[in-house]
Amino acid sequence: MGFKMGIVGLPNVGKSTLFNALTKTAAAQAANFPFCTIEPNVGEVAVPDARLDKLAAIAGSKQIIPTRMTFVDIAGLVKGASKGEGLGNQFLANIRECDAIAHVLRCFEDGDITHVDGRVDPVEDAETIETELMLADMESIEKRLQGLSRKVRGGDKEAVQQERLLKAALEALENGKPARTVEVDEEDARAWSLLQLLTSKPILFVCNVEESAAAEGNALSAKVAEMADAQGAAHVIISAAIEEEISQLEDEEAEMFLSEMGLDEAGLDRLIRAGYTLLDLKTYFTVGPKEARAWTFPAGALAPKAAGVIHGDFEKGFIRAETIAYEDYVELGGEAGAKEAGKMRAEGKSYAVKDGDVMHFLFNT
Repeated sequence: MGFKMGIVGLPNVGKSTLFNALTKTAAAQAANFPFCTIEPNVGEVAVPDARLDKLAAIAGSKQIIPTRMTFVDIAGLVKGASKGEGLGNQFLANIRECDAIAHVLRCFEDGDITHVDGRVDPVEDAETIETELMLADMESIEKRLQGLSRKVRGGDKEAVQQERLLKAALEALENGKPARTVEVDEEDARAWSLLQLLTSKPILFVCNVEESAAAEGNALSAKVAEMADAQGAAHVIISAAIEEEISQLEDEEAEMFLSEMGLDEAGLDRLIRAGYTLLDLKTYFTVGPKEARAWTFPAGALAPKAAGVIHGDFEKGFIRAETIAYEDYVELGGEAGAKEAGKMRAEGKSYAVKDGDVMHFLFNT
């Protein structure tokens, strides 16, 4: 289990180029005209994690199975998308299915690639898309409130909760703020997420820069960084052109290429790490001679919930978890060494799983 990130942005900002590079496919047609992506392209990528390889080597695992992340390349939108302009309705529906949004912003000058508005201003581009999402949310909320009115009058508790949350979101939107700025209590968290408001999605700004600016960014990406900080959002600097080149190289060649460009790692790694931080996700491992496998879970999840990531039966019939910290597993040469040193612990239902834990779950069927 990983998570699904929608790649959005105005036409010709490099969305499809980035998608092609990230998924190492040519499934998304990258072309210099609006709406070259007609259907959302979906691609899964393995999440790189050096710890998994190390664990597999120690355990002699025959197979290594990383956790996976899904990218959805969503058709470009234009002003008026909330009213159905361009591919508006389709675009908006596809965003609702994603856990987070990677908003690709053009932070490079290139006379050969036209900008849909005839100028390069990433901050204004971000505002254009945010405005469309806010307008779409407002329209959706107003319709839903009308549909709930009868149930609310009848005293339906769920409807009353929904109405309260929708009105809180509408108030924020009418004040020019996205729904993600609304403070939601823990008891309302599930109901809030089920509303699937577009502007409630966590957002990551992806600054697509020219090759020479891939390491440090440029003046345009600096403006995006300032905007992101003001919003409490995250941002990463990536050169889609470089990522596309790297995707065609073997591992050793890719490392040499990155080194020559002054980069420590590929943009994919930075994007995934930023996405995990954005959604507060962590990783635990299951390790044995058959396979070493990584699993993604929400930070703070208790052992039964983390076990449920593998299979619902693990959560329902949870008895206990045997766990070894990653550092102990590596330092002591595997499960046997950790067990002998007293570093394997038996944990119950109240144990909060930690990033890097090597887990074994016992459960009733």
